[in-house]
Amino acid sequence: LQRMLSMAVEVDKSPTCSSRKIADDIFPFILNIPLRSQREALLNTMESQLLRCRLLELLFQHSCDVPTMSSMSLDKVLYFLSHSSVLPQFQDETATWQRWDEMLQYLSLLLLSYHGVKQAFPLAEHLRTSVSDRMKLIAQKAKPRLQDSDDISQLDIQLKMNDFISRMQKTLGEPFPAQIQEKLFMLQ
Repeated sequence: LQRMLSMAVEVDKSPTCSSRKIADDIFPFILNIPLRSQREALLNTMESQLLRCRLLELLFQHSCDVPTMSSMSLDKVLYFLSHSSVLPQFQDETATWQRWDEMLQYLSLLLLSYHGVKQAFPLAEHLRTSVSDRMKLIAQKAKPRLQDSDDISQLDIQLKMNDFISRMQKTLGEPFPAQIQEKLFMLQ
């Protein structure tokens, strides 16, 4: 399945468009996966970083009270950190702290996927060209180009993390379970 999805992203002339179409089709099914372990297995084994990034973006958009229409960037990840509620209640009955833990896991995976996309496709133009045309661009070894919305400061990160931690404290109280503390540290 993962190989087929990865190839499906690449067969179109624009991987960005095909990943959006595929993600839009798959997303409702992800919401119906009953167990966290099954959701994580699907997302962790996904071969296409671009498709995984898009699916996670949809998941966080779904959990925001006010979704943002900005393009994927580090700033958008910070937006999700500030505006996402705990991920939607899936069919399994989990403790509240485990839902926060899953949210942190997916935020980290979103960052890794976005970073992978930026490394694999350093210029946005790479994502709008077919595989055959992309080989020339890749051969030029272009360096990743930061978008304006990727230029975030350490202060921005610290403020958003503090806000996120205080929202978690209201729900979970203190001290946080060790798993959550570890994921917070890794995310930051």
